[in-house]
Formats: sequence, structure tokens, C-alpha cells
Amino acid sequence: MYMNGQMIFDDRHFLDHMCSEVPVQIYIGRRHSDIGFIEYYGKEFVQVNNIFYNRKQFTFISRPGY
Repeated sequence: MYMNGQMIFDDRHFLDHMCSEVPVQIYIGRRHSDIGFIEYYGKEFVQVNNIFYNRKQFTFISRPGY
């Protein structure tokens, strides 16, 4: 599985987190933006808490056990 604080960026990472219901924390730069479960992911966007986050603009961090 993934370590707490590990960056996720690959399609496989997003699929694993979505299927296993592992939360992700979302940052823009160094600022926290959101935390929650992945509802959808695609080539350009990841949906968390009904908000679409651009994969190129935001950083996604694994938060197992949150």
C-alpha cells in the first residue's frame, strides 16, 4: 500500500486510492486545499468532495488511516 505522506501522481495511484477508499490530501503549492476520497479521476482532473482538481495544478498526497 502507500505510505502516509506519499505523493500520488500516476493513474494507477489514483485508481488504487479510489477503489480502496484511501483518503488523499490536496495541496496547491504548500497550502492545504482539501482532503477526502477520490470520486473520479481522468487524464486531467481528479474529483474529491464534488470538486474537480487539475492534476497539473494541484499536488495529491496519500493519507491512509485519516
